[in-house]
Amino acid sequence: MSEPDKKDRQQEKQARHKNRMEQRKKIVDAGVARALTERGIVLLYTGDGKGKTTAAVGTVTRALGYGYRSFVAQFIKGAWDCGEKNLLQGLPADQFPLQWCEMGTDFTWETQDFEGDKAAAEKLWAKARAALADDSVYLVVLDELTYALNYRWLDRAEVVSAIENRPPEQTVIITGRGAKQYLRDLADTVTEMRPLKHAFEAGIAARHGIEW
Repeated sequence: MSEPDKKDRQQEKQARHKNRMEQRKKIVDAGVARALTERGIVLLYTGDGKGKTTAAVGTVTRALGYGYRSFVAQFIKGAWDCGEKNLLQGLPADQFPLQWCEMGTDFTWETQDFEGDKAAAEKLWAKARAALADDSVYLVVLDELTYALNYRWLDRAEVVSAIENRPPEQTVIITGRGAKQYLRDLADTVTEMRPLKHAFEAGIAARHGIEW
């Protein structure tokens, strides 16, 4: 191919790309123009795939980076060390205002104690409910809330009401497998994570600092 022909093809390719991007920009700009409502939202991360809590904590990091007060409640967790908590709670509280609370028990399939788990979940929920009523809290994360609801440790109507009646500017993130339809209906944004492949299935142990 001669140099003039190569140049013509490059120009045609650039013209096609420019046209595609112009059309894409129109679609994006139209979407931005329609998004006129300013308020907090409810995000739901569910599904059997890995990364739900990681995504939620990433958003906590983002909010704290802007100085927004954040609250994290971890259901079914608390017996294991948590690298994210170690890092975030080690930051200066006056610059990065964070309250991180846990049930303090192990996974329910390890404890095998319904009444003990229920009592721990209710105690944690009381703190979460207070955060959901506090207009100074910008972000509330209810990590693994789906388990607390599906195991009937918490009253579904009370939880839904507290989230629906939270301060208008507050955002809530719910995580956990097996989210029922009422949580999907409650949420503004729903992400379902699918497990296409997992190292554990190949007999590879969870890695400290990576998986937990």
